[in-house]
Amino acid sequence: MLTFRPIQPQDDAAMAAIIRTVMPEFGADGPGFAIHDPEVDHMSRAYAAPDAAYFVVVDEAGRLVGGGGVAALEGGDPGVCELRKMYFLPGARGQGMGETLLRHCLAVAKELGYRTCYLETLTGMDQAIRLYQKVGFKPLCAPLGRTGHGGCDHWYARELA
Repeated sequence: MLTFRPIQPQDDAAMAAIIRTVMPEFGADGPGFAIHDPEVDHMSRAYAAPDAAYFVVVDEAGRLVGGGGVAALEGGDPGVCELRKMYFLPGARGQGMGETLLRHCLAVAKELGYRTCYLETLTGMDQAIRLYQKVGFKPLCAPLGRTGHGGCDHWYARELA
């Protein structure tokens, strides 16, 4: 059984390891990908702002197996947040937690006052793309904001009405 909770400082190293394990699996380890963002090593600090939230997914033994969160879109409109660093280890996929966590992140984003949620992904993350479309994300023709993630080639947004 998987559950999630807000990230804590003691989760930082494990979450960084998950990000650095999962992203190369999809070829997202070069320049222009989130694996190189400075926040990866200090996720609890990066999402401690009042306009951000990050959640870690834990298994029945209490081990971190994934996570995801929201924060203001860098260089974007004030009402737009970004779904950030939502990654799961292979053993945690396909159990429904991705959808559960995604819907929770969208609800939190709305509570934080955001009107739109944006995300970036890439070819090959097919399971994630299907999930995003299932929960109402619509494809965009070009990226929003200035995330620095030039390696991504799919962009989506969803209104938080």
